[in-house]
Amino acid sequence: MIKTFRGIDEEVFRKFKAEAVRQGVSLGRALTGAMKLWLDKQKKPGKRGSLLQLKPVDWGKGTERASVEVDEILYGD
Repeated sequence: MIKTFRGIDEEVFRKFKAEAVRQGVSLGRALTGAMKLWLDKQKKPGKRGSLLQLKPVDWGKGTERASVEVDEILYGD
């Protein structure tokens, strides 16, 4: 399949193509791999993620007031 793309940075493309050649991978296969990686990255949140994805953690017996105690230490009464 032949495709034409516009707006590709020539220097980046030249380096990408050279690396594909060095690794013995066809340009089509290398492009497909790069596109898959990019798509996978779009589906997953970054390292920081979202606060909505945080789940509660049980620190065990006796830690029920841990956040209150931390606040008291940091901010006083």
